[in-house]
Amino acid sequence: MNTLLDLVALLGRTVFVVTRGAGSVALFALEGVSCFFRPPFYWRVFLQSLTDTGFLSLPVVALTALFSGGVIALQSYTGFAQYHAQSAIANIVVLAVTRELGPVMAGLMVAGRVGAAMAAQIGTMRVTDQIDALTTLRTHPMKYLVAPRLAAGVIALPLLVVVADILGVAGGFTVATIKLGFAPDNYIAATMNALKAQDVMVGLVKATVFGFLITLMGCYYGYTSRGGAEGVGSATTAAVVSASILVLAFDYLLTDLFFAQ
Repeated sequence: MNTLLDLVALLGRTVFVVTRGAGSVALFALEGVSCFFRPPFYWRVFLQSLTDTGFLSLPVVALTALFSGGVIALQSYTGFAQYHAQSAIANIVVLAVTRELGPVMAGLMVAGRVGAAMAAQIGTMRVTDQIDALTTLRTHPMKYLVAPRLAAGVIALPLLVVVADILGVAGGFTVATIKLGFAPDNYIAATMNALKAQDVMVGLVKATVFGFLITLMGCYYGYTSRGGAEGVGSATTAAVVSASILVLAFDYLLTDLFFAQ
């Protein structure tokens, strides 16, 4: 009986902690979004965050997309060759890249790079009392630290996904034509026939949501970090893990929303 009560108590505590955490993140997000519409807006911070999130993340996203497209082509050829359906490889590559791999891989790479950096930067400001100093100087911390970063994430990640889509398809094309012996003209024609505006737009919608979630987690865990250097390290880890999980969870939800029959 005591064991059963302990399990029920553990379940109750877990639900309470998860609910409280979700509510705290939701309130933080609402306050951050509301700062978009209340002046001032710190353009210098926004442009710096846009550069850090977009331009400086471009190499890792580009390489990931390029090799992912090539791997899809190789794996598709291995499976489809058994059924003499190699002609469908171009369709599979462009579909997988635009719908899934482009936004998801870009999101995960940005979560590891930018989410960690934001949590570390804002967390360091928190534990060294710089955020309190901003308040003393009559600068709203949410307006200065959070709102510009959220806006930068929402704008930068779709731009990265456009690049990832192009390079992912290019990676599949390179492998298919050089290694697998496909005729370049036929492969390009099959790719253009399979390319649909809806798939690209859904990928960009996903990227917008992912950009918001990644920057939200980085800002939230950095802003709420406590406990000196150890707390900043824990906040950085939590930001990356939570952002990665949310990217995958919302990828499923959005895929189900747009493509469920």
